[in-house]
Amino acid sequence: MSSRITPLIDPVHGPNSRRLAWLASDSDSIPVGTAFLRLFNSPGQDHLAELTLGVHPAERRRHVGSQLLDAAVSAARADARRCVIAQAEAGSPGDHFLPARGFRKVLSLTYSRLPLADTDTATLARIIDRPHPGYRLTSWHGTVPGDLAETFAASRRAMDDMPMDDTDYGTVAWDVDRVRAAAKAVEQRGDHLHTVVAVDASDGSIAGFTELVVPGNGRGDGQHYGTGVLPEHRGHGLGRWMKAESIRHAHKRYPELGGLLTDTADSNTHMRQINDGLGYTPTHTTHQYQIDL
Repeated sequence: MSSRITPLIDPVHGPNSRRLAWLASDSDSIPVGTAFLRLFNSPGQDHLAELTLGVHPAERRRHVGSQLLDAAVSAARADARRCVIAQAEAGSPGDHFLPARGFRKVLSLTYSRLPLADTDTATLARIIDRPHPGYRLTSWHGTVPGDLAETFAASRRAMDDMPMDDTDYGTVAWDVDRVRAAAKAVEQRGDHLHTVVAVDASDGSIAGFTELVVPGNGRGDGQHYGTGVLPEHRGHGLGRWMKAESIRHAHKRYPELGGLLTDTADSNTHMRQINDGLGYTPTHTTHQYQIDL
């Protein structure tokens, strides 16, 4: 059975990527599947495309996914991309479909959740109040304050060596405009961005950061967006310190928030130890796949 594949115009274009989309429909013009291909255009990632593909459960095993995949991969090739990546939850239909279509598994991610109702505030306070000589914590909501903008953008290189296993992910180049644009994107969709940083007391520069996004209504679950410490400042417990302060803040400011979500590469043993020690419980695993073009 062949479905009709229709390219769509996707208005979701950001400053660092653009997106292509396709709709699969049956002979009665009923939608049965979609595919989205994000084409990164920033220096360091302009070789990369990211695929999100979904097929209605009743239409699986009828080549709908294969048709959508062919359209997306062909578009990536036409745009001179080096590789396409895609994620699938372990054990899901996508986890079987992608390797059958030539993708190889390059990364495993463990997703974890911290229920805020179970937060041990006394333990958090001990972690946060423990002295970290030469460093201090500070935080802000939304966009980074002007006096910290340059050093905050510079601190983003802490993520450059984040374990990505065999993924050809490239590097993300951050500057002040990009960090401000990212904060504005969160604000425009109605959510709250809270950032905690560790500051090097010797010169006032940011040594590490952790970001948390909370739904606009303060309910449901918040999502950790990233935690990183610059290589020259590692070994002082800054990651755990910042994340504990982020948890304490969420617990205090958003009393109706259910929990906090995070995802970590299985090979990132240090961050997994931090999460485990702070009470995060694994919920599921996803696999990242890649096909080289």
